[in-house]
Amino acid sequence: MYVAKNPILPGFSPDPSICRVGEDYYIVTSSFAYFPGVPIYHSRDLAHWEQIGNVLDRETQLPLEGCGHSQGIFAPTLRYHNGMFYMITTNISGGGNFVVTAERPEGPWSEPYYLGKEAQGIDPSLFFDEDGRCYYVGTRPNQSGVRYNGDWEIWLQELDLEKMKLTGESKKIWKGAMRHAIWPEGPHIYKKDGWYYVIHAEGGTAMEHSISAARSRNLWGPYEGCKRNPIFSHRHLGAEYPVAAAGHGDLVEDGHGNWYMVMLAVRRWEGYGNTGRDTYLAKVSWEEDWPVINPGVGKLEEAVELPGTPDRVMPKTRSWHFYREKLPYGFMRLRNPKEERYTLKEREGSLRIYAGKETLTDRESPSYVCVSQQEYEYRLTALMEFYNGEENEEAGIAVLCNENNHIRLVKRYRDKKPFICLIACQKEKTEILSEQSILEGRTELVMVSRGQKTDWYVKVDGQEYCVVAEDVDMRNFSTEVTGGFTGCTLGMYVTANGKESKNYADFLHFSCEIE
Repeated sequence: MYVAKNPILPGFSPDPSICRVGEDYYIVTSSFAYFPGVPIYHSRDLAHWEQIGNVLDRETQLPLEGCGHSQGIFAPTLRYHNGMFYMITTNISGGGNFVVTAERPEGPWSEPYYLGKEAQGIDPSLFFDEDGRCYYVGTRPNQSGVRYNGDWEIWLQELDLEKMKLTGESKKIWKGAMRHAIWPEGPHIYKKDGWYYVIHAEGGTAMEHSISAARSRNLWGPYEGCKRNPIFSHRHLGAEYPVAAAGHGDLVEDGHGNWYMVMLAVRRWEGYGNTGRDTYLAKVSWEEDWPVINPGVGKLEEAVELPGTPDRVMPKTRSWHFYREKLPYGFMRLRNPKEERYTLKEREGSLRIYAGKETLTDRESPSYVCVSQQEYEYRLTALMEFYNGEENEEAGIAVLCNENNHIRLVKRYRDKKPFICLIACQKEKTEILSEQSILEGRTELVMVSRGQKTDWYVKVDGQEYCVVAEDVDMRNFSTEVTGGFTGCTLGMYVTANGKESKNYADFLHFSCEIE
């Protein structure tokens, strides 16, 4: 026996979908406005996961121009059939529902097959029946007329894989388990022991999020709901419970009769969630031909006991020196990046980022390279060289929730002199929290997070660390305050603040050390 520690994918890993191919497991998650899109992870033991690529790594696959942080790519589903991987998802900012395919999970993946206006709604999934036919299952507004906000339905239609088009009848198969259910979404269909099951979320993505189940002997229904619906939720645990909003599950069987589910949930600190929605693992048993999630426990566990031996141990601390030809997996940029602004070739061992006129507040693609915030107690460090800035040009580190809510520690110039500034943007209002002059030289920027409080430091060349600010409250950068779906990212940022510029910063080291 060994233990999988939850969350198995910490920090901004929402809407997980899982599939198994032989001894290998793969998970994809939502990516919203970030590029490249739909990260794909691999594991052989369900406990230790490594990103092996991104399904959507080209602008032709992923148009994101002008989209908000919580737009873009919603809720992908990953499936494997007859030697081919299929990923289906929604780009709500451009193109709608589409499918991409690949022979290998790390790619290359095909260009999108858009399913057109016939594929209404969001959260599409694919089901391959025993006769080889493929079916699209998704969620859309109530076709009889929307009576209230969230009045949607789950629907089914056959998908012609040769033409990549929906064909035949489109039929509503389920409306949700609860009376006047809101947002029945994230549906998946499975077949087990002669039963077809619909597993889906409902109740919205916040505190009332839940998982429900329905079944039928016939794919097209009628479906009956489980008498224990919702079969899983954390909403009954109250507002003070540290893991909330559990839901949006996908089932997998390990080939030895053991069943598991991956789902999203939110870790909060002092009632606020900054890390976004994580991916969790739960055991599943079957009683009277219905799934029971974490039997005898009824909530997500910190540790899940698994049979066998672990495949590997992954390090907690994330640290990057830039001695590669391309950015490591896990780094993201906003919307469709201008690739010419980022290079690992100009200076060995550094990531050079050129200043753009765009800022973090713009719905464009600023010069920003980031990773997800995964914990609440950590030390973020960046070592950079940034010189000869024009008025208000700046480079440094940022914690970004969305375009209206972020905080950054930057070196900037005024009258040709360098300053260090801590600048917060909260609800579209920008405020300089701290500002002081510094010497010219190689600059180390540090942020130490202690739950919802952060301390900020700067060090220039061989000087001592200097305190920039202490006890800065981070609750205003949580999704409880800002709204949205993504959580925070931590990144390297360079901007000329609205002007054209040829200046750049060289980042020599970037790390996120778990305290």
